[in-house]
Amino acid sequence: MVFAVGVVLFALGIALSIALHEAGHMWVAQATGMKVRRYFIGFGPKIFSFRRGETEYGLKALPLGGFCDIAGMTALDELEPDEEDRAMYKKPTWKRLAVMSGGIGMNFVLGLVLVYVLAVGWGLPDLNRSTDAVVGSVGCAAPTQGPGPDYALSECTGPGPAEQAGIRTGDVVTAVDGKDTPTFADVAAATRSLSGPVDFTIERDGEEQTIVVPVQQVQRWVQEEGETEPHEATVGAIGIGATPSVVEHSALSAVPASFEFTGDMFVMTAERLVQMPSKAVDLWHAVTGGERDPETPISVYGASVIGGQIAEQGIWEAFVLLLASLNFFLGMFNLLPLLPLDGGHMAVTVYERVRDWFRSRRGLPSGGPVDYMKLLPVTYVVIVIGGAYMLLTLTADIVNPIKLFQ
Repeated sequence: MVFAVGVVLFALGIALSIALHEAGHMWVAQATGMKVRRYFIGFGPKIFSFRRGETEYGLKALPLGGFCDIAGMTALDELEPDEEDRAMYKKPTWKRLAVMSGGIGMNFVLGLVLVYVLAVGWGLPDLNRSTDAVVGSVGCAAPTQGPGPDYALSECTGPGPAEQAGIRTGDVVTAVDGKDTPTFADVAAATRSLSGPVDFTIERDGEEQTIVVPVQQVQRWVQEEGETEPHEATVGAIGIGATPSVVEHSALSAVPASFEFTGDMFVMTAERLVQMPSKAVDLWHAVTGGERDPETPISVYGASVIGGQIAEQGIWEAFVLLLASLNFFLGMFNLLPLLPLDGGHMAVTVYERVRDWFRSRRGLPSGGPVDYMKLLPVTYVVIVIGGAYMLLTLTADIVNPIKLFQ
């Protein structure tokens, strides 16, 4: 039941993101004197509509996107007499660019708002966190651990074995009992089977040293590889913790942190966009029976299913982060200078402005609007390739979906 609710909620989140994207176009167009004929959510048969002022607002049957019909988006658009002076293609360059970037900006703003909600409600993941075995905290080693679902550690006081031996916060544990430990998880795994005095090799201020730590025996719930449930066991512990993977924020400190986190998300999203063409092979491999790479792109359907999986586990912070990531992707994808994307229309507008600047330098009149008929073949190629990629992604999500929780 929770899974189904999560799928529906995430699908509604996607629909809201698309609706606000189109609303961004509409609001800027109206503010800059253009005529918006229609604003609809969905495609296909009309469910209902109403008119307010000169714009028709409505909902269509297929929740696969939406559209904002602005009079004269291109010179191919047929205009009514009252639309001639308000046609978009006749407006100054800055107004046309503002309208086309309005939807993209709306996705970025919505993503930023979701990041802020995440920061205040749960904290932000530390994307720049070191993968090395950095000691984030030192203290006592709790002697026991309660059963699930919380697995809470018992209370304890005083310094633990590591702190008594001289290990400090910020040290990097490079080896335990002569075994290399590239990550903190490796440190925990290596320590678990030990007891008594053990050599811990650490790196501090660029220098390596060995510290003998008396490993303490404690009760813990552990889950070995291949096991479906944790079991109770006596293991070794020394009272150290990893650096926090999530940084908590107040409502005030979350503001700059959200902007910084969003910047990191932009970089990650751009990297994924660059990798998309190469991921087609991995998607085809998944469709034809191979193992699904969790780093492959997902469709709207696949994203909703993952949203349901996350909701079922009760990890609502991941739900919010996934929705924010989707908005950043939608915004950045629409920036690509390819028709029929917003970025393609922006590229045409910039081309016209640069062309007319050179013509004016030569004493020639403006060249007029670009002939979109000549651009239609290229547009069709983009639509066919993009549609095929989306179909491949959807097929992979149906026959071989990404499963975050086994």
